[in-house]
Amino acid sequence: MSDRDEFGAFLVGFIVGGLAGAVAALLLAPQSGEETRAVIKERSIELRDRAAAEAEEAWKRAEEAAKEARDKAEKLAIEARGKADEFAHQAIAQGEEITLKAREKSKELAESAKKVVSRAKKGDSPELPVEA
Repeated sequence: MSDRDEFGAFLVGFIVGGLAGAVAALLLAPQSGEETRAVIKERSIELRDRAAAEAEEAWKRAEEAAKEARDKAEKLAIEARGKADEFAHQAIAQGEEITLKAREKSKELAESAKKVVSRAKKGDSPELPVEA
């Protein structure tokens, strides 16, 4: 937004300066009324053309800046999607690993429980297995 304000101030200064210069030139130059009107017309056309050229250049810069912003936003969105997919895959893999470990531990505990029950039925003094 600051560039836009600076350009607007420049354009206003350019136009005002051009008009002031034209008025000073007209007032100080010894010419007939017809010649003065011709000069005024010529200078106003020049100013109009310069202002149009500056405005067109500013429009092109604004379009280019907008395109760059869109391209950057699109690139960031693609990167974010990639990171999100990567995170999701990691979370799924960790969840599967935890589930597998829980099943293995469950099987180990079930086997230990069966051994304790079997020893108890035989009349052995069951000692609970110590897990490390």
